[in-house]
Amino acid sequence: MSQFHSRRYPLLFAALLLIAGLPAFASLENAISNEPLVPHQRHENIGETVTHFVQRSHYNHTAVDDALSSKVLDRYIESLDGNRMYLLESDIEFFDKNRYKLDDYVKSEPLDPVFEMFDVYRTRVRERYEYALGQLEHEPDFSVEEQFQFDRSDAPWATTTAQLDEIWRKRVKNDALRHILNDKSWDETREILSKRYQRLLRRMDQVTPDDVFEGFMNAFAHTLDPHSSYLSPRNSEEYRIQMSLSYFGIGASLQPDDDYVKVIGIIPGGPAAIDGKLRPNDLITGVGEGPEGDVVDVVGWRLEDVVDLIRGPGDTTVRLQILPADALPGSGEVIIPLTRGQVKLEEQAAKSQVIKLPWEGREWRIGVIDVPSFYRDYRALSNGDKDFTSTTRDVKRLIDELEEQGIDGLVMDLRGNGGGHLTEATALSGLFIDNGPVVQLRNANGRINRLDDPNPIAQVAYDGPLAVLVDRFSASASEIFAAAIQDYHRGVIIGQQTFGKGTVQNLYSLDQYMKPDKESEDGFGQLTLTIGKYYRVTGESTQHRGVNPDINLPSAIDAAEVGESVRDSALPWDTIKTARFAAGEPLDSTIRTLTADQEARSKSDPDYQWLLGGIQEFEEARAQDSVSLNIDDRRTEREQELERRLQRENERRKALQLEPLASLDDIDEDELPDVILQQAAGIVRDMAEMRSVKATPAQTAQMQPGQL
Repeated sequence: MSQFHSRRYPLLFAALLLIAGLPAFASLENAISNEPLVPHQRHENIGETVTHFVQRSHYNHTAVDDALSSKVLDRYIESLDGNRMYLLESDIEFFDKNRYKLDDYVKSEPLDPVFEMFDVYRTRVRERYEYALGQLEHEPDFSVEEQFQFDRSDAPWATTTAQLDEIWRKRVKNDALRHILNDKSWDETREILSKRYQRLLRRMDQVTPDDVFEGFMNAFAHTLDPHSSYLSPRNSEEYRIQMSLSYFGIGASLQPDDDYVKVIGIIPGGPAAIDGKLRPNDLITGVGEGPEGDVVDVVGWRLEDVVDLIRGPGDTTVRLQILPADALPGSGEVIIPLTRGQVKLEEQAAKSQVIKLPWEGREWRIGVIDVPSFYRDYRALSNGDKDFTSTTRDVKRLIDELEEQGIDGLVMDLRGNGGGHLTEATALSGLFIDNGPVVQLRNANGRINRLDDPNPIAQVAYDGPLAVLVDRFSASASEIFAAAIQDYHRGVIIGQQTFGKGTVQNLYSLDQYMKPDKESEDGFGQLTLTIGKYYRVTGESTQHRGVNPDINLPSAIDAAEVGESVRDSALPWDTIKTARFAAGEPLDSTIRTLTADQEARSKSDPDYQWLLGGIQEFEEARAQDSVSLNIDDRRTEREQELERRLQRENERRKALQLEPLASLDDIDEDELPDVILQQAAGIVRDMAEMRSVKATPAQTAQMQPGQL
């Protein structure tokens, strides 16, 4: 990724887009390899080359030394067994002999000790699933009152095999209980879990030396920062296709998460984004072909095999069985049918609507422009097409259309916008500010480049009341735009603290730097390194802290679980010299008034109170780290959860004088309110009212952008 492309691509080993029309990976049975897990010479050569790049080109010029080695060991252990379900305390002590030697291994010495650590892990995994298979010989007693601690990330390592046996007895019981609660018989449950555990055992035999090396090198790279990574030759090809945006599939990116495959991103314009039900952090547990095909349990599958199963011809149906990210612990799976198709540029493009708000005898019209990503059709641009598609061009057109309809204010909705092309972030900012710098970029050598409004002589496209709506998934280019609007006092930022991704990455194809040999016919893979940081015009970094909203609104996205600040290797927030820029009048007093009005209004808003209730329930569920293994307790918990949701919905409907519902099945998801957008529109209406009171029509025409 060049320094001028700021879209974030979270990678753990490999984040793969679901693409149709590619050669299928080998089946599980055919993929099993008897090749001994020993490092190849090319792995040692790659390690040496990567070390050279890290010390020369990474933003921190990180020294590959004993201090780094210690951190790499901890991260490597976490990548193998982050939930502490396989390894024993004695294994960790055995690994510790390498604590200050990994830097030497990756720089110049044989990598055998790394592979030895993986072999210990592989042995422990085999032991666990052989034990799990043994537990299926007899049906558990689901009437016993006991708890299963599913989150062991902070628990101490087990000291004996007997301790692990007890942990796994409960895990198997919980796996079984989930199926029993979904009306499976014990025989059906035993068959499903037996196949799953046997598959997990086989997966250990499928691991290749490249897999082990890639996993270790990612532990090494992620110790530098969360966005540096290494991809093997095979996964480099997947990444290349991912970047091309020319694919069929469901439009989602996935990554391994223990024995599951987790959704980490929804691609704007793709089938999953259009459907709207699949969300980041959902766990895929099964895949079914067609509207009626059997759902295949995919827990324990390799990522590429799950991807291969989901792929298929365009306009065909694939059904995903998922554990929703917002489900209570122990809840059952849900099925989401999706029609495979191509990511459509017109679906990815910005869209507009008008929200009408009756208030004190008149109807206020608030325009909303939803910007799902910062896109630019470089292929059309390079072909000389003067009408190439871009975010800025689309937003300019939509603003003109909205102003023709007579809007009183504008909301730029950047929720869930993970970034895109930096050139579009600066150009879009230029639609709302007269001229001047938008963002600063500092490289690894300390050189600072200032990126200005690319069209400074053009008039602003819109100078009325403006709000930018963001959430924790607003990242990178979104943060650059929001920061510019905030720093120029051009509008107010509403919502939740943004992601905090303020770094720049460069992609190095190692094939260009290493001499090929017989052992490297498929290439050497690619390295992504963080080489720079973004800074606001005020000199503050967007890294780590993101952009703090002027007016906070509630969100179900947990900032303690999502965002740059959650990652312990994230580069820190810092500052550089302020750029010269001409901001409008400060909006501090205006923001205080708007906040007070929003808080007062929301207290009597049924939709807002409904949202708060849902967030509270979700936070209570998220705080749990264990679940009951008593079937009656689990049934009761599920019934109570559904009852609470129905009661909360009917309280909202009663307050709005709507008919109550008899069941949650009667809810039409499309009719549920976008409460946060409603609140943002209300805030902009207040801004418009303040502006109209403050100035006569003649004065309003002469006001500068940023004034109210």
